[in-house]
Amino acid sequence: MLEARKNEILEVLNHWGTETLMKTLGIRYTDLGEDWIEGEMPVNGHVHQPLGLLHGGATAALAETLGSAGSSLHINREKQAALGIEIQATHVRGLREGIARGRARLVHKGASLHLWEIEVRDQNQRLLSHCKLTVMIVPLRER
Repeated sequence: MLEARKNEILEVLNHWGTETLMKTLGIRYTDLGEDWIEGEMPVNGHVHQPLGLLHGGATAALAETLGSAGSSLHINREKQAALGIEIQATHVRGLREGIARGRARLVHKGASLHLWEIEVRDQNQRLLSHCKLTVMIVPLRER
């Protein structure tokens, strides 16, 4: 079922980010499956730290974006929201320019907590960061 709607889902997910940090960082979703989601972010001066390398915060934002969106695909979005509550990132390599690609894999899917493991790699498949994201599933409040 997901495979048949994959392109439609990716289009909707990418549209969600039109006025968010995703737009600022140039993050876009590129592929997904039942328990994983992928996306990418261009690495340039907009996401550099002062030494001219990919900023760890931008990498963490990519990781949280992927995991949170992945969780949103596993809940009833009319009644629930997926909120990242903890992220851990270990940065193992720098990148000055190119594309940072993340792949988030669902490790645990509970009723109220989801746990994601995210690997961020460069265009040559070298590991840049290994991240863990905890997402809390909460009921939507009426506005």
